[in-house]
Amino acid sequence: MTDTPTPATGQIWQDNDKRAEDRFLLIERLDQTHAHVRQVTRTAGGEPVPLPGVRGTRIRLDRLRPTSTGYRYIEGGEPR
Repeated sequence: MTDTPTPATGQIWQDNDKRAEDRFLLIERLDQTHAHVRQVTRTAGGEPVPLPGVRGTRIRLDRLRPTSTGYRYIEGGEPR
């Protein structure tokens, strides 16, 4: 199992809630306490595409960890 990276712009995270297991989020920007994310789907080539009609939201950074009520890292991100 890989370590969970520090949240960064461009990363894709998946919701761990069993009711929303197909919910993938792209981090668009970060501030000191929150990640500003948009729900995405994947193309056949694997590129994330924002879902039309779904507005962005904010998630506290401390929730971006692999717990039952958190999120798990999938891929991507800009190098730091």
